[in-house]
Amino acid sequence: MKEIHELVLPEDLRYTESHEWVRVDGETARIGISDYAQSQLGDIVFVELPQVGDLFEKGQEFGTVESVKAVAEVYMPVGGEVLAVNEGLADQPEQVNKDPYQVGWMVEIKPKDLSEVDALMGHDAYLDVLKGQE
Repeated sequence: MKEIHELVLPEDLRYTESHEWVRVDGETARIGISDYAQSQLGDIVFVELPQVGDLFEKGQEFGTVESVKAVAEVYMPVGGEVLAVNEGLADQPEQVNKDPYQVGWMVEIKPKDLSEVDALMGHDAYLDVLKGQE
């Protein structure tokens, strides 16, 4: 497991207390799990993702991540429709460990309400949450 100071936490993302991240790009948002989450899980061996077209409410489970240590649910940080899933994770789930923000993203959605993103934590607030878990 990584120490807090070793974590990669991009400042342009929004985070949830359950360790998902969101990157908004115009009318779409890309979602995955944070460096902290993948570090806690250890070596990821399987990722289950939804289908394109699936609709989710904020906070609803949209997938699971299985590691050698545990199975963890992944929750939708904002409501919306799934536009794309990272098909590469089916054959290479370890990409989430290598780079959870670029090659290890999970889904891309069209948010139902972009203001839900504003309610999520920025970098500093998320870092404070992580420090509180030490």
